[in-house]
Amino acid sequence: MPLASGTKLGQYEIASPLGAGGMGEVYRAHDPQLGRDVAIKVLPAFLSREPERLRRFEQEARAAAALNHPNILAVYQLGIQDGAPYLVSELLEGSTLREQLLRGPLPIRKAVDYAIQTSHGLAAAHEKGIVHRDLKPENLFVTKDGRIKILDFGLAKLIQSPSAAEPGAPTLTEDTEPGVVLGTVGYMSPEQVRGQAADGRADLFALGAILYEMLTGKRAFHKPTSAETMSSILNEEPPAISQIVLSTPPALQRVVQRCLEKSAQQRFHSACDLAFALEALSDTGSAPTGAFSVAKSRMSWLWIAGLAVGVATIAGSVVWLSRPPAVPVVETVTQLTDDGEPKTGDVETDGARIYLNEGVAFSVRIAQVSVSGGETVQVPTQLANAQIASIRKDGSALLVLVGGAFAPRQSMWLLSLPGGTARRVGDLEATSASLFPDGRVLYTIGGSALYVAEGDGSNPRKLAEVSPRLNVASLAFSPNGDRVVFSTYDFASSKQGPIYEMAADGTGLHEALKGEIADFPSQRCCAKWTPDGRYLLFMAYSQGRWDLWAMANKVQPLRGSAIPVRLTNGPLSYTLGAVSGDGKHIFVIGSKARGELVRYDERTHQFMPYLGSISALDVTYSRDGMWIAYISYPDHLLWRSRTDGSERLQLTYSPQLASEPRISPDGTRVAFSTPDSTAYVINMNGGTAKKIADNASAPDWSPDGNLVVVGSATPGKAVGEQGSFESRVVDLRTGKISVVPGSENTLGPWFVTQEMLVAANQYSSAFMLFDFKTGKWSELARNSDTFQAWAPSLDGKYLYCTTAGADPKAQRIRISDHRVETITTLRNLRSVSDPSEGAQINVAPDGSALFAREVGTQEIYALQVKWP
Repeated sequence: MPLASGTKLGQYEIASPLGAGGMGEVYRAHDPQLGRDVAIKVLPAFLSREPERLRRFEQEARAAAALNHPNILAVYQLGIQDGAPYLVSELLEGSTLREQLLRGPLPIRKAVDYAIQTSHGLAAAHEKGIVHRDLKPENLFVTKDGRIKILDFGLAKLIQSPSAAEPGAPTLTEDTEPGVVLGTVGYMSPEQVRGQAADGRADLFALGAILYEMLTGKRAFHKPTSAETMSSILNEEPPAISQIVLSTPPALQRVVQRCLEKSAQQRFHSACDLAFALEALSDTGSAPTGAFSVAKSRMSWLWIAGLAVGVATIAGSVVWLSRPPAVPVVETVTQLTDDGEPKTGDVETDGARIYLNEGVAFSVRIAQVSVSGGETVQVPTQLANAQIASIRKDGSALLVLVGGAFAPRQSMWLLSLPGGTARRVGDLEATSASLFPDGRVLYTIGGSALYVAEGDGSNPRKLAEVSPRLNVASLAFSPNGDRVVFSTYDFASSKQGPIYEMAADGTGLHEALKGEIADFPSQRCCAKWTPDGRYLLFMAYSQGRWDLWAMANKVQPLRGSAIPVRLTNGPLSYTLGAVSGDGKHIFVIGSKARGELVRYDERTHQFMPYLGSISALDVTYSRDGMWIAYISYPDHLLWRSRTDGSERLQLTYSPQLASEPRISPDGTRVAFSTPDSTAYVINMNGGTAKKIADNASAPDWSPDGNLVVVGSATPGKAVGEQGSFESRVVDLRTGKISVVPGSENTLGPWFVTQEMLVAANQYSSAFMLFDFKTGKWSELARNSDTFQAWAPSLDGKYLYCTTAGADPKAQRIRISDHRVETITTLRNLRSVSDPSEGAQINVAPDGSALFAREVGTQEIYALQVKWP
């Protein structure tokens, strides 16, 4: 039902309807807080009754809101009122490009200008890892001053598939899975028609089709039916532009032709490259179309022949240099396991079997499966929680670490295959390790240094060291053992750090993967060479998942440094494992993240769905129990809503990820932290987050709302060193930050009362209480197993926590008398976090323990790769 003038949507007042827009109605509205007019698209209420479709709409709205570019529609806010989602954006005046094309082709200069602007907008989106995938004249808006605005980033992915008899209609389905067609017929790239993963080059194909249409007034690919149109995209070339518009410069025709190449590798590498080519045309004007005119009487045939050879040589060189080099391509993805078990850590192969770790935290076991797939079977061993680190070159034994994922030092063992007999490698202890091809051991001990020892553990010695702020892990060797590659973790930014390479003797240490390209994610991890040593494989993180990349080791003449190539583009998150001996298959863990919020019912002893089983972490309540704030999973963005799920509002947007939110005592603000250890406060009604402290995590409010306590890394201390963490208090009235006396070695402080804090010691084996009146700490509770997560009840009378160990538990500690009560075992609970991180816990207003349970999948896949 249309909204009447004066209707309120959140803070916005509806002024007048602007017409239909995609899936809903669009209205002009007024924002009284900022004194500006905006556009509001109101979507049908049925979307809110279909959680998966609503989730996808919210995800795409967040993606659009993350973009800030003059050629992209600015999205301000996403909200829900009376069951209907709505999207608030800037108000545009003008017309769509489709409306202009209804009047015929555009002048060449105007068409090129529009294409340049669109290229710049796409470049900004691609830089954020966002691909439109439904670019068409309807989604390009031309303002009254001639500025292009790209609309509806990804919203078309929610449109249901229409009849195949409608060649101009969208052909999308709900899920972005392999084999699903995503796009609008006539503007889809060949890879979209085939249902393959599409990256930014699919948008360049669509822009080429739009530019063709702007120049000629005709669609590049248009047949009577959708099937025929898609066949045309795959197999036919559109009529040459010069056949329709004789005055079109040849250089412009070549730009359009390159955009419309059937192979993505043959198109422009990026939207930036396309914009550069178009701007060069715009700067030089129309190129001449005639041939060189030469007076024959004054030119000898030898001079003509020499000139021809020279021109041909130059032209051939230009063509060769402009052609993208051949790149590796994933041809097929085959699922090998289907047991529903959580999988984590390293994956190795001996050529016939694949070895992997399965199970939840502290109940990890080693399993095996055939390289062709089938049933997973446990590898027999008496070692508890053995984690795979490497495999002998001859496949006769696995190198495993024993001691638990949280232990900074774990013992090293060789586990024979297939029997499972274990032999300890001397008395060596390590955090990560790998085997040289000759059997020697390379390992780390929770820091920035690498060590080497003989195969029996003797003669240990330091080999190399990187920056002290980095933690070294994921060690791998080149096929002949002459080089080492390893990953790092930067504690200052709480992100994966650079990947390094060095000679096997520790010399020549340097950062690998220096070649920067558009859309190359900054977080990279876990590199390995292909068996022939030609390519370095690695993982890179973007768009909330890990994808696989490859980079050639050798540089081609005249082409400069090797360029990383993306091998996968979702929809699963891939963890790099092993490579088959012939290099044709990469064995990986493919994860599809999905969580559900559950409540433990102490009466029935069952985990029950809670708040509609939303996929959420770190749920926090207002003091009156009427509002909640939470972190969406797996994208880690901050939301708030009423406890019945109504009035949902997104508070943070990618790339600003959030964690550990806490609602202020008066219910008006939310404190949260980010992965780079910065604490913020944001209004419950949205707006700009205000930074309150650097080097701060897990913020919590004092009962009077004037103070926030945070956990911090101690300046001058290396992570893991005694006293490397402390607790601090931020006074929001003055901005003053002070260290809590005697808080060395404390983590995760919370206010219990205005005069009392609770925190865990650095090694999480005990909880401590701090009394502001006396300035002293006292022990609250101790456990033989480490504490993993904790949260006080709303009334401050109890501390709820989870423990690690072989039998993880949820417990409740009464603060008044330190009484510890076990709520339930968590042996069979899969946390949404990495299985090695243990279970989180939150507390509902009625005292029920809340958990985020993983219901996604983690299975082994084989990726068949075609190498150049």
